[in-house]
Amino acid sequence: MGYLFLAFAILGEILGTNLLKASNGFSSTWETLGSLASYFACFYLLALAMKTVNLNVAYALWAGLGIVLTTILAVVIWKEPINLASILGIGLILLGVVILNLYGSGH
Repeated sequence: MGYLFLAFAILGEILGTNLLKASNGFSSTWETLGSLASYFACFYLLALAMKTVNLNVAYALWAGLGIVLTTILAVVIWKEPINLASILGIGLILLGVVILNLYGSGH
């Protein structure tokens, strides 16, 4: 159940971040309120996930997948550029997530 909470926490973080971008510096009311609500739900679900998922694994997955999926959405939806250094950095983060999941303290 913890990983399900974690998956929804990741989705909440991605939604909140994209709504934060859409809020245009908190100048758009509905996007601002949506962003704040998404972040609240995200952190609540992350806290629930950490009842059964180790902190290092939960945070690595939350941050790693959040970065990757947010980057993809930034390129696709917001038409933001990406370069080789960004892709390499994201790849290294993903490698860290895999290593923590395979060989972290819970294994």
